[in-house]
Amino acid sequence: MSLIKKIIVNLIVFFGLSIGGGLGSAWYMIEAGSRLSTRSNGPWVTWSAAGRPDADPYTRAHMVRDSLLPLSSTLELSYRAKTDSAGGRLRSGCDYTITLTGFDGAWWNLAAFDSQGRLIANPAERYAFNRDNVMREPDGRAIVSLARDARSGNWLPIGSSRFTLILSIDDPTQAARVYESGISRPLPEIKRIACR
Repeated sequence: MSLIKKIIVNLIVFFGLSIGGGLGSAWYMIEAGSRLSTRSNGPWVTWSAAGRPDADPYTRAHMVRDSLLPLSSTLELSYRAKTDSAGGRLRSGCDYTITLTGFDGAWWNLAAFDSQGRLIANPAERYAFNRDNVMREPDGRAIVSLARDARSGNWLPIGSSRFTLILSIDDPTQAARVYESGISRPLPEIKRIACR
């Protein structure tokens, strides 16, 4: 192979790797973020600069791609979970429980969405639980069951495919703490009970 052909092949390989690597890293940063743009708390992940005017380009692209219109992260934190607390992908073939406690003074909302980001259609028309409509245990805890089939108490239907949980917490003091230092209150465990 002549020298010119080698140079051309090397340039093609170099540009292919550069473009592929650039697009791949941009996709990853928009999809999953980094330690600079997201904060994790167990299976829960939040984009710490969401809704802020000084948000980084990856946070903005993530919000646009998912068609989200978040409140400023200085007012509300939205946590997303795609796995349970043991690291297994959330799927409708399993039953889960979430125990919500320690949110005194803060308004919260827990909802399940399908893999396309839509609320999960169900005959009971149950889409979310929040501080105001959840039934509580005598000790003040709120236990939410996630399952395909109806359950007594706080049952949230999860459809027939993979799903994602969104926990929104309106607490400006906590939101500012997470944005500035990454420290947040403990978030509820997503406990897998059984799988079919």
